[in-house]
This record gives sequence, structure tokens and C-alpha cells, in this order.
Amino acid sequence: MKEVRLAIDFGGGSGRVIAGYVSDGKTCLDTIYRFQNRLVRMGGHIYWDFLSLFEDMKRGIRMAVEKGYRIKSIGIDTWGVDFGLIDKNGNLIGNPVCYRDSRTDGMPEKIFKIIDPSEHYSVSGTQVMAINTLFQLYAMKEENSPLLSVADKLLFMPDLFSYFLTGVANNEYSIASTSELMDIKVRKWNYELIRQLGLPEHIFCEIVMPGQERGVLKPEIKEELGLDYDVKVIAVASHDTASAVYAVPADENEKVTAFLSSGTWSLLGVVTDEPILSEEARVNGFTNEGGVDGKICFLQNITGLWILQKLMSEWAEEGKCTEYDILIPEAEKADISSIVDVDNNVFTSPLNMAEAIISYCKESGQQVPQTQGEFVKCVLLSLADRYRKGIEGLNKLLPRSVEKLHIIGGGSQNKYLNRLTALATGLDVDAGPVEATAIGNILVQNLDK
Repeated sequence: MKEVRLAIDFGGGSGRVIAGYVSDGKTCLDTIYRFQNRLVRMGGHIYWDFLSLFEDMKRGIRMAVEKGYRIKSIGIDTWGVDFGLIDKNGNLIGNPVCYRDSRTDGMPEKIFKIIDPSEHYSVSGTQVMAINTLFQLYAMKEENSPLLSVADKLLFMPDLFSYFLTGVANNEYSIASTSELMDIKVRKWNYELIRQLGLPEHIFCEIVMPGQERGVLKPEIKEELGLDYDVKVIAVASHDTASAVYAVPADENEKVTAFLSSGTWSLLGVVTDEPILSEEARVNGFTNEGGVDGKICFLQNITGLWILQKLMSEWAEEGKCTEYDILIPEAEKADISSIVDVDNNVFTSPLNMAEAIISYCKESGQQVPQTQGEFVKCVLLSLADRYRKGIEGLNKLLPRSVEKLHIIGGGSQNKYLNRLTALATGLDVDAGPVEATAIGNILVQNLDK
């Protein structure tokens, strides 16, 4: 039986269970199972279907066992900021709400009437985004949520999956750092802020670092999965970005290399030893997120391929073409130069993405896309231009300017977007690995010998 470590990677649109092992310094992967992750709109809110996701995760683990692999450990990574609440009996209190929910509208403005944004950034180092955990919790407090009043523990999404596998509750460092509730300098919870905003401080758990053991599979989980041996669950860099960044190869010529994790979100930045907490960093929308070995991923959160993914889903419903191999060449030939602000709130969760793009172009006096190829080119040009602005912002804050950009994740397969990005930024652009998140996940598990 080949001994493997399982990387369980949950993205905004899908999840994967991947078996991996390191051989001759290379990480070898075997994708065991892919499954859908969908949003559910109900009762005025947008939820994640945690129960289905947990069942899919177990199915993927079981499939790995049935394939003959001996599982040494499991690592789980997900998107950031979202969480589930557990009561004192260890039960999940409702399905986790998605960060695209409207409950946080206006919350940053309310909070910054109470605290000073500059002083806050000097502690949290987090880019203010209404989706952040801080504003989700404050929204629950403002509406006197009964869920918050009975909560015993707050578990971010990867923590939540780990908890129901092991029965051990803790918060992993990289995912906790997306919350805007950490003191990023000391890598601990900012209890002063938590108390100041009247949030229940007892719900925050011990912070564990990537590479630490979180627990072992519970006996009933082992039995269900057909395992007769113990399997450890390791705290990887459980924010998927941090795992992906850990897989970026070092530049042989020691060039200053920025990373771009390209997927539903685009995360553009560099790895540093310590956070950058200047006022200029705050004003320019940079965030300091936790990485492996206590390092910092200093980056900007940028709306990524979400806009194109939403267009694709709309076109699928309309019976139109959704083949990238057809649409990308059409985009390359399209005669359009319109650029939209991909971070504008109108693109966060529109009922119709095409209409949102049309309205934006009309209001900004630009050519309105008509064909699918024109829509695709508009989106890709807009992303490349946003990456240019991000690199310019980084260069103002770093001692040496960025010389190279390494694009990782699923979006790195979009060669046309890569070329547009190279043209817009003027940088050497390397692409891959596509499975950077899974590779980083596996590599961190290997820190636990």
C-alpha cells in the first residue's frame, strides 16, 4: 500500500480530494474525487451547504481508501473569512453564511464610528472588506442574532471540517488572519478589539500554526471510512491562498518575485518576514495574511475570475457556448478595449453579470460589449489592468521593485490572460503549478514527520 497524505481543497465553486506524496523532491498528485460547491439562497440569505460538503469530503477519503492508499495524514484548506458556530454540546448552529451575503452592507462604516481605521490597521494589518469575519460577527450582534448568543466556539471553514473529523476545536493561523480580528504582529487574537465591539470573546479558540497536528480521526469516522488505523489531521496553511503561495518555487536568480494566486479571487502580493503596517499600505488596500513558518503574505484581495465564471453560468443557462477553447480565441480577435473596475461592488453578487458589465460600460462612456468574445476580452483586460495597479502599489511599499510575477492556481492556465498581464505590468511572467494549493497543502503536511 502506497502511503499518501490527502489534501482536501474547498474552493468557492468546487472541491477536490487529492492524494499526494513527495518522491525525489517532487510532489506527486492523484486527484481522487472532485465535487461541486454551490451557494444556496434561502430566506433572504446566502449559505454554504456544509452538510453536503462534509459528506463529499468523507466520500473522497473513502475513495482513497478503496483505491488502496494508506493515509498518513489529512490537510484541509478553504477560502477565507467564513465560519460556522458550534454550541456547548458540539453541534453546528445552522449552515455557514457565505461572504457574498448582504448582511454586512454598511457594517464597516458603523464600526469605524467606534474605532479609528488607521490605529486598527496598525494592529490587524487587514484590508478592510465588508466580507471579513469582523463585519459578519458585528452584523450578527447588531441584529441580536440568537445564534451568536448560544455559540460556544467559532470555527472557520477549514477548522469546522477538521472539528467534525476529530472532535478537536482550534483555529489555524493563516485562516484566522483573514478575519480582521488578529493582532498580526504577535499572531494572537486581538481581544481588546473583540471586547470593545461587544463580541463574545469565549468563542475564539486556540490558534495553531501550519504543520501542527490538529487531532486524529474519531473512531466513528474511521469506521465509516473503512479505516483500521489512526489518521492525523494536520493544520496546513488552511487559507487556500497561503497553501498556494507555499508552492511557489524560489527564483534561482533571487529576483524580487510577486505571486498571483488566480482563481475565483485573485490574490496579488509578496512573502515577507514581518507585516507591513504603514498608513500607505492601508490606504492602498493591502492586507497582511498568515503564511507558513509564521511568515506574512502581504497582498491585495482582488475580484478574480469570479466575473467570468458568473458570465459562464449565465451563458450555460441561456444555452450559449461555454467552451474556453472557443471563447478565448474569440476574445483575442475582439475589437474592444473597455475596462471595468473589477472590485466595484456592482460585480460582487449581481443577479445578472452581463447586465452589470453593460451598465458599467454605459455609465463610464466606454464601448459596450455585444458578443461573448467581447465580454470575455473586457473581463480579461480589466483583470490585467488591475494587476498592473497592484504591482505599482507593491513597488511603492517594498525596498526593491518587483521584477517577476509568478501566476499560480487554476487561472494560470489562461494563457491569454497571462500575456495581457505581462503586457500590462511589464514583468516576466511564469505560470503554474495549476494545483499549487494542493501541492502547498501536501508540503506542509510533510513538515510533520
